[in-house]
Order: sequence, then structure tokens, then C-alpha cells
Amino acid sequence: MVVDYAKVSVAEIMTRDVVTVTEDTTIDDILELFGRYHYHSYPVVTDAGELVGIISEDIVLEILLFKQIPASRQTHLSVVRSLGDDARGIMMPYPVTVSPDASLSETADLMLKHHVYRVSVVDCEKLVGILSKRDIVNEICKRRD
Repeated sequence: MVVDYAKVSVAEIMTRDVVTVTEDTTIDDILELFGRYHYHSYPVVTDAGELVGIISEDIVLEILLFKQIPASRQTHLSVVRSLGDDARGIMMPYPVTVSPDASLSETADLMLKHHVYRVSVVDCEKLVGILSKRDIVNEICKRRD
């Protein structure tokens, strides 16, 4: 039996219990989360659960090593982030998102197109889950004949 991944929805395999941060979470608390959970990114949400950004390992690494990066390679954004003291100041706004109804195949295509390893799953602007490339690969391997 061949599985049509255009008919498998994100909601079927997404992680629903997502560790998040709020806009006013301090950098020290964010660093603690990276050390404790070993996730690659953390969605930033409002008190109402609306997704407003994402903080990735790349952003954290850029902040931690900012002073060691030659000035000629620093960008305006890296300078601004180096001055941030909370999630709002360092997050990447407008992360790549999908709805729970999106298919695995269209979500995989979106991830490849935008060079991201995970997408936030939102329903009416509220974060309801997260899905990684690894989740998709695992699901495809599980469903193979």
C-alpha cells in the first residue's frame, strides 16, 4: 500500500505539548531552557497563546559569540540582537507557520523552500503545536511498506 502524504495532516503527527517562552522572558531564562531541554528552537507567544516569534539556536549562538565575530561580518540585526535583554529583543518575528490541516507533503515542501527544520502549527494565530523535519521523516519511515 502506497501512502499519499498529501492526505496525511500535520495535526496527526505534530507535537502538541510545546515548551514556549513569552516576550518578556529574559535571555538568562532562555539560555537555561536551551540547556535543560535541548530543543533547537522555542516559540515566543503572548499571554493569550498567540505566536509572535521564534528563538533558534542560531540566534542564541550569534548572541553568545557576538563579541568574537569580526565587525565586518556583523549585521544590523546581529547588533540589535546583541543589545536585547528579553525574548522580544532577540526573537525572529513572523516564523514559518502551517495550519493543523496542512498536509505533510506541502509542509515538507515549505520547510525545504524556506530552509527551516521545524515549523510552528497555528490555528487562529494561536500556537497549537510544532512539527520538525525529523517528525516527518519518522512518520514516512513508519508508514513505509
